[in-house]
Amino acid sequence: MTTLVIAIVVSSTSLINFLRKEEIKRISLLSKAIRIQQEVKTPDTDVLDLLPDILNINNTIPFIVTDKYRIPILDLGYYRNIPESTIKNPEKLHDLMANMEKNYTPIEIKVPDGNNQFVYYDNSRMLNNLRYSPYILGLFILLYFGFTFWFFRTIKKTDEGYLWAGLAKETAHQIGTPLSSMIGWMEIMKMDNPESEGVHEIEKDIERLRTISERFSKIGSVPELNDMNFNETIQENYDYLKTRISRKIDFTLQLPAYIVLVPHNKILMSWVIENLVKNAVDAMKGEGSITLSVSERNKSILVEVKDNGSGMTKQQARNAFKPGYSTKKRGWGLGLSLARRVIHEYHNGDIKISQTEVGKGSTFRIAIRKE
Repeated sequence: MTTLVIAIVVSSTSLINFLRKEEIKRISLLSKAIRIQQEVKTPDTDVLDLLPDILNINNTIPFIVTDKYRIPILDLGYYRNIPESTIKNPEKLHDLMANMEKNYTPIEIKVPDGNNQFVYYDNSRMLNNLRYSPYILGLFILLYFGFTFWFFRTIKKTDEGYLWAGLAKETAHQIGTPLSSMIGWMEIMKMDNPESEGVHEIEKDIERLRTISERFSKIGSVPELNDMNFNETIQENYDYLKTRISRKIDFTLQLPAYIVLVPHNKILMSWVIENLVKNAVDAMKGEGSITLSVSERNKSILVEVKDNGSGMTKQQARNAFKPGYSTKKRGWGLGLSLARRVIHEYHNGDIKISQTEVGKGSTFRIAIRKE
């Protein structure tokens, strides 16, 4: 595309330079005609007929003839294509001649009696207008290709959105059937031994499966941000994940001393936090430290998940949120992509990798505006 634009600009510029040279030739010919008209005292009939034609054929190029003292000669035929309002205004005429001299060196007409004259001239209006056309055309082409790129990219994103939404809803549907059966069996187990610790833990996991199913079902629809207590959402996630990750991992939580109130959807926000924590666990291969923290900065709530795992390269960090990208052999590359959608589209926030270094770990940061 860039090559095409450059080619158009270069070819158009070459054409304009050619037209410019042709106009200079016409002015040079006109200057010769004026000189011959003054030098030849008894020209033949053909010359008399030719000279006015040369003078009158110029209907586009502005010019004015001056005497040897650079004073304009305002007699008929000594200027052309200059507005009468400019001719009658000495100040405007002086400015016009100064501008002409800036663009082109006046052509000197040498005559035998020494009263030489000068021809001041400039580009025709058409040439001046054409001078900017290559850049306008190039800009138009760039805008056209830019719009086309944006249009197809938007369509692609929309298609991807429908694909992920459909996949999520189908997953929720598939989970729902065995989940209902598990809930029924759980009730039977509770009747036999209601105080069993194992039964209570399985019940928690079933409730978690119900939450996961609900998360998937919400993808593609507009969720309601009815939850406000952000501390509670983070604390619940921490308490659940703390008992389900390796004991070799030092998992800590840092919450503000005050209650953070911000509109959010607890189910979807929990999904994001869980996804980031599990990625951190995978990055440390079951051993290390993870810090989950909440803070407030410039009217925004910041949630950070920091680990001391394997870290990422710059290329891996750039691609981390792209759908289908994963550094794991069994990863589908959907988790971070869906997490970004939850934060960007549903909570009008931002999620990024604020820091990462190979061998030293990574920090994921979520920012959500309070207002």
